[in-house]
Parts: sequence; C-alpha cells; structure tokens
Amino acid sequence: MKKKYIIGMLMGLLMLSVLPGEAQQLPQFSQYIFNGLHINPAYAGYKNEGYIQTTYRSQWVNFPGAPRTMSLTADLSANEGRMGFGVSYVRDRIGLTESNLAMLTYAYRINTGDRGRLSLGISGGISEYAFDPSDIITVNPDDPTLPVSRVAATAPNMNTGVFYHTDRFYAGISAFNMIGRQALLREDIAVAFHDFHYYLTFGGMVDLSDNVQLKPSVLVKHVKGSPTSYDLNAMFLLMDRVWLGGSYRSNVRVFEDQLQENLSKRNAVALVMEYFITPGLRLGYAYDYNLNALNSFRNESHEISLGVYLRSKREIVNNPRWF
Repeated sequence: MKKKYIIGMLMGLLMLSVLPGEAQQLPQFSQYIFNGLHINPAYAGYKNEGYIQTTYRSQWVNFPGAPRTMSLTADLSANEGRMGFGVSYVRDRIGLTESNLAMLTYAYRINTGDRGRLSLGISGGISEYAFDPSDIITVNPDDPTLPVSRVAATAPNMNTGVFYHTDRFYAGISAFNMIGRQALLREDIAVAFHDFHYYLTFGGMVDLSDNVQLKPSVLVKHVKGSPTSYDLNAMFLLMDRVWLGGSYRSNVRVFEDQLQENLSKRNAVALVMEYFITPGLRLGYAYDYNLNALNSFRNESHEISLGVYLRSKREIVNNPRWF
C-alpha cells in the first residue's frame, strides 16, 4: 500500500478515537463569537444591517488528513429590524470525507420591553456528505468493499433557534440537523450520521473604562454519543475597534449514553483577535492550541475571517451590536 493510504487509515482511526462513533460532528469554529449564524439561526439580521463574512479554518496544521473548513455567511434585517434573512454555506473536509451544507435562514423579532428583543429563527437547506477514495491505492484493486469513485449522499436539513438580547446581555438556544437522518439511513452506503446538535450560549458586556469593555460568554454544545463540550470565553474591546481575548474549551460526561470517560480530557485554548480595518471592514484571527495528546505533534489550528458591513458602521455606533 502507498504511504498516503496508510496515513489516511491512521487518520480515520484517530477520528474514531477522538470523535464519537455514532455522531457526525458539525464543523467547529473559534470565531463564532463574531458570527452567531454558525450556532443559531435566530441571529440572522441581529446587527440590524447587511453583513457578509467568510471564514477559513485549518485544524491540526501539518497533520495528514486534518480538518479544513470554509464558510460563507450573509444576513440582513428588514421591516425596521423585525425580520432577519440569511444564507450560509459551509464546506468541511476531514481525510477522505467531505460535507457541504447550504442553508437559507429567516428570523422574526419581538420587542420584550424598552431594551429587550426576542428572536425566533429557522433555517432550511441541503446537506451533502461524500467519501472520495481517489487517494487510496490497495493491494487488490478489485476490492469490492471500496467504491471506485466519489460517493455522495444528500439529505434535507433544518435548524431552529431562539435568541434574546438587551444592550448588555444575550442568551440563545438552538438545535441543528433536525431532519434528514432517515434519508441518509436509506442510502445503499453509509457515508455519515446526521444527528441533532444542541447549542446553549449566553454572555454580556461590562464597561471597565471609557475605552475598555469586557465581554464574557459561555457556549455549551451537545450531540448524542459525545461528551458535552463547553467554551469559556473572555473578550476585551479596546476603543471600539480591537477585540482581544481567548477561550478555554473542554467537555464533561453528563449523560450515561456518552462514550468513555477519557474523552473528557480533550482540552484546548484559543487566542482570538479581531480588528476593524475600516468602519465597515473587520479582520479576525484565532489560534488554537491543544492541551491533549495532539499537542505533542505541534499541530496547532489557525482560523482567519473577513467581515464586510453593507452600510457604514457609523450607523451602529449609536446602537451597538456587540453580540
């Protein structure tokens, strides 16, 4: 066998040991703090103006078959902020597998007092999961257990969420992959599992001085068969132009159906930065460092994002959207 095939098989075994054997994990981003559409459809239109963001993540750099993820999202508000519309595309590749997710989003907002707003959101679209064996060379080229070309399966998909915020506090809960599992189970070859993902997030904004604000936040994620993961985040906003902070990511075994207890040792830290190059252009970067067995390979993760406001940011200074 070719060396690349052996590495690919080892990578597959690693994924089975690190990720749950039953669940198909959705792509992970460290900069979801700046783009809520990655975790909650009710976020669409929250900024009260048009916004487009693209993100590229290279996880475990230089590790063969490591995850590489690209996303493109756009959202805007209408009807004086009561409605939000969004579109998103995410492409995720791990080893010989690939997933493509395309979604349309709608959100509706309700005033809950002078400063509070409650948003209800829903996304609908298509998920494609594929396996490409073109890089595999076996001793027996007629091996009937392997497909001879790219194999893909598609399924409908739907996400829902609720998002509440005031000027200084926010909280949201959402569910992803709500439909489509049965469509994948009917395929002749199983290329993926399509399980519910649940997200719970909350945070706030605290003034430390005239030019410094602190944004602490928490994200909890659960998918069947995996340990429940959580992110503890602390971001500082300097002079309304520079975000600087970090995250600590870990998990805990909450339910009995989750896998072996040693999976709770998957810890990581992330340094997150974002800079407003101009009032309407923001550049973000995140650096992840593993605190588990992978750190001995020096395989860190890098993530870069670019966001563009479709109107001048001057309009949102008087009514900031920092969440």
